[in-house]
Amino acid sequence: MDIENSKAQMKKGILEYCILAVISKGEAYASDILEEMKKSELIVVEGTLYPLLTRLKNDGLLSYNWVESKSGPPRKYYQLTKEGENFLQVLKSTWTQLVDAVERVVNTK
Repeated sequence: MDIENSKAQMKKGILEYCILAVISKGEAYASDILEEMKKSELIVVEGTLYPLLTRLKNDGLLSYNWVESKSGPPRKYYQLTKEGENFLQVLKSTWTQLVDAVERVVNTK
């Protein structure tokens, strides 16, 4: 049994939800998202984050704007679109239902 693969698959399934939740708090730069995830002990690497941000943008859930940086090139800041806000609400509801169902299964004697 490959426990690391199982753990990775569980994490992969919730990354989209967590990333949208972070961005819902206000415009976010990729490194801000990575830092927020790290603080929550949900480690995500850039190689995972950037393709996911691109897919979420292409799906119409995120938009971005460029902001000039005092130390380097302009930075891309992401925000939720209206569709992204609606999608996040559906994910929140689904997550709550899933957690409740799993708790019932795990805690049933």
